[in-house]
Amino acid sequence: MFFASDNSGPVPPQILDALARANQGPAKAYGNDPLSEEVVHRLRTLFEAPDAAVYLVATGTAANSLALASYVKPYDAIFCTPPSHIEEDECNAPEFYTGGAKLRLVGDSDLLDADDLRAAIDRSGRAVHNAQRGAVSITQATEKGHVYTLEDIAALSAVARDYGLPLHLDGARFANACAALDCTPAEMTWKAGVDVAVFGGTKNGLMGVEAVIFFDPEKAREFELRRKRGGHLFSKHRYLAAQMQGYLQDDLWLDLAREANAKSKRLLDGLTGVAEIAGTPQVNMIFAKLPRKLHAKAFAAGAYYYCMDDVESGDQDQPVMARYVCDWSISEDQIDRYLEIVTG
Repeated sequence: MFFASDNSGPVPPQILDALARANQGPAKAYGNDPLSEEVVHRLRTLFEAPDAAVYLVATGTAANSLALASYVKPYDAIFCTPPSHIEEDECNAPEFYTGGAKLRLVGDSDLLDADDLRAAIDRSGRAVHNAQRGAVSITQATEKGHVYTLEDIAALSAVARDYGLPLHLDGARFANACAALDCTPAEMTWKAGVDVAVFGGTKNGLMGVEAVIFFDPEKAREFELRRKRGGHLFSKHRYLAAQMQGYLQDDLWLDLAREANAKSKRLLDGLTGVAEIAGTPQVNMIFAKLPRKLHAKAFAAGAYYYCMDDVESGDQDQPVMARYVCDWSISEDQIDRYLEIVTG
């Protein structure tokens, strides 16, 4: 009954098999091996972008920070939402890798609104005293479990274009969002106006690899240099590529995301009527309130997930918000056991 994070799930056997296949004899280092070249071709094909520049790194933090650093200068601002990964979860890595760019928070939602974005850009100064307009960043799916529609992304891109700003898509749960929208990677990125996208894998079953895809290949050289200087160019790059190869084979990336989303829907259906559901969950993440005593009961039975308050002390009938995240591997039996505990 582990609902803490999709980061915590195991690696699918197909990925381990791909790693074992790659672990045969020597290969050229630093991404010059045939497997790495094959993966670049496969990602270009998946994204319908034959000229895209494609790079692999081991973490989402590196992917987001190095991608943004390739676009913004130290005196620029990056427009994003308050709960975005780059604001809440990356320990100022975007500021570090950009050399000091400022994160300018827009609105109070996890979904960036096009009108709010335009107003925020308009309010930003252009004088020498102010942080300059640098880039727009969105998280797909968001850290609250919501998804930007294709129309939402296109509207945000249109605003960014009006000011000459690039649009960055943090796709930590890219596959879950694609599955929820029933769209192609191309439709969710460059066809909607995204300039650089992160195709996340670690939250969706990979051991540790993310792809950074520049639809404008002019930024490729700078990213290569920043990746090396930042210590994120693996010498044994084929082991990153092997994971991505297994992930792409037979659309495993999409199957895993659909499985995680479906498991979350099963949990959501069981919680509905018992818990107070926050928002409208769209991917594999649910925020819901249950009485403190029910959380304590579930924890005592071996459940593990995050609550936003202590469940051991305080009014036991008081509802406490919790976050539930399902990964591809959690079983229906585990979900049903949890629901039995909190509803029985």
